[in-house]
Amino acid sequence: MNYVLITNKLSKKYGDFKALNGLDMHIQKGAIYGLLGKNGSGKTTLIRLICGLQNPTSGEYLLYGKTNTNKDIVKSRKRIGAVVETPSIYMNMTAEENLKQQYIILGLPNYKNSKELLKLVGLSNTGKRKVKNFSLGMKQRLGIAIALVGNPDFLVLDEPINGLDPQGIIEIRELILRLNREMRITILISSHILDELSKLATHYGFIDNGKIVKEISSNDLDKICRKCICMEVSDVKSLLKILDERNIEYKILTDQKVEIFAEINVSDIVIELEKFNCNVKTIYKQDESLESYFINLVGGGKYA
Repeated sequence: MNYVLITNKLSKKYGDFKALNGLDMHIQKGAIYGLLGKNGSGKTTLIRLICGLQNPTSGEYLLYGKTNTNKDIVKSRKRIGAVVETPSIYMNMTAEENLKQQYIILGLPNYKNSKELLKLVGLSNTGKRKVKNFSLGMKQRLGIAIALVGNPDFLVLDEPINGLDPQGIIEIRELILRLNREMRITILISSHILDELSKLATHYGFIDNGKIVKEISSNDLDKICRKCICMEVSDVKSLLKILDERNIEYKILTDQKVEIFAEINVSDIVIELEKFNCNVKTIYKQDESLESYFINLVGGGKYA
């Protein structure tokens, strides 16, 4: 397995407070990794450590195979682009001037890709308009463009859709998917908008009290969160016979209860069961959303 980032027992203390407490994480190359956790769970601290803005108290992380204590980690960090907390932009400059400033900061010799980056994020027609007059969504897209200066192949985004209106959210979502699918950029997203993240992520990491409590792929999560119809009957064998005849997928829960993974005509099934003198005790739809899975995993309380 090819990993962009691995953390081993990563810890960060501020005085007596443990922001990270032996955190283990694995981000595969090409993934969109969704980082989910409550307020104070350690999301932003983790991102700051990964980006080299702070040093861990103990433990280590490997970025493109280089540990954080290796002198070559600087080369690995050059492959990262990041928008941490809020985009670092100059309000009295134009979008293109902001990009040129980033080229200068990174010591890059020319600005030949600036117009391409603005086009990529949908800001090519802003001209001499100052950033202070941009919408929040435009500022977020400019922040991502700035993070892409230097052609990174790992992008770290801290709450990229926080506060955006529905149109802004759609624009950021489409941009993230394009960066991942067309430009093959691995992306780490910290977000509290769980429903929106479920439209993006290929993998999830659930963080609580400074630890990753669960890592799971979106495919495996979809299997766990499958929608189904749950039926409890007096004679489960009769129900299974009917389902088998119709090639309907199911899972036996007890000697009276079955989960059915298909859209069925309930009235038709009930009529068939009557022929076997089988009574339906309960019937209901069941599904577990990303949000309910998250709450069940880390417990109640506010998340962000």
